[in-house]
Amino acid sequence: MPIKIDSDLPARTTLENENIFVMTHERAVAQDIRPLKIAIVNLMPTKEVTETQLLRLLSNTPLQIDITLVRMEGHISKNTNQSHLDRFYKSSEEILNEKFDGMIITGAPVEQIPFEDVDYWDDLCKIMDYAKKNVFCSLYICWGAMAGLYHFYGIDKHVVKTKFSGLYYSKLKDFKEPLMRGFDDFFPVPTSRYTYIDPKDVEKNSDLLLLAESAETGTTIVKSKDNRSIFMTGHLEYDIDTLANEYKRDIAKGIKANLPVNYFTDDNPDLPIHSKWRSTAHLFFSNWLNYYVYQATPYRIENIDN
Repeated sequence: MPIKIDSDLPARTTLENENIFVMTHERAVAQDIRPLKIAIVNLMPTKEVTETQLLRLLSNTPLQIDITLVRMEGHISKNTNQSHLDRFYKSSEEILNEKFDGMIITGAPVEQIPFEDVDYWDDLCKIMDYAKKNVFCSLYICWGAMAGLYHFYGIDKHVVKTKFSGLYYSKLKDFKEPLMRGFDDFFPVPTSRYTYIDPKDVEKNSDLLLLAESAETGTTIVKSKDNRSIFMTGHLEYDIDTLANEYKRDIAKGIKANLPVNYFTDDNPDLPIHSKWRSTAHLFFSNWLNYYVYQATPYRIENIDN
């Protein structure tokens, strides 16, 4: 089934060229079905790239999904054209009177900054608090996951000197959990950050369940025991060349960057890159949408807790 987007969203062309089923709002209104309402709070600097990455994964289910793109009210984007934001995004303030079946809060390249010093921290906290009562299940990604764990549970991140970059294998902790159905015992997760969450800090909290962890990068996947919040500290949505582009960008800036681990063919940046995480990514997002949103959200969206 399709994902429902604006007909002139730039990501539409890319997705259709990949043979991914998308549907315009005009066609969707003719169908007698309630689509899932999913908000994407996009904190990434290259917003159009992230839009495409997430829409690609959300589209691979038998569900019709109505997407709302959200930006932070008080933050000025330096890497995305303002006309794109004006055309396709709502501000964080604009959605506070709406309800959503699901919400995704993305990562952001600010992990080395104390949470409270991020210029949109107060706005983000407002969105996260709003989501607790007005979104049935929220998915927090990378820095977004760390922000959620810190805001709601007081679990702080730990900073490392050398950046985690590459594919790090995580160990499955609970194969019976619906979110992890179909996962291998160890699975690769694209990672790009200077911070980690200690699994021991998660396990101390009785309201959380640790689902996957990495020996190198710490906590990978956590969920709240009420099933209303999912925290994923990696970037399963990344394109094949995202880590390569980040590595080459850092080198060009004169930053001493290590070669991404388990990533380049024969550790040679000049050889073709092969995805090792695509199936894991589709499985993760499909499980989230099916078991934590579609199967559980009220048919009447206004009945989501308020």
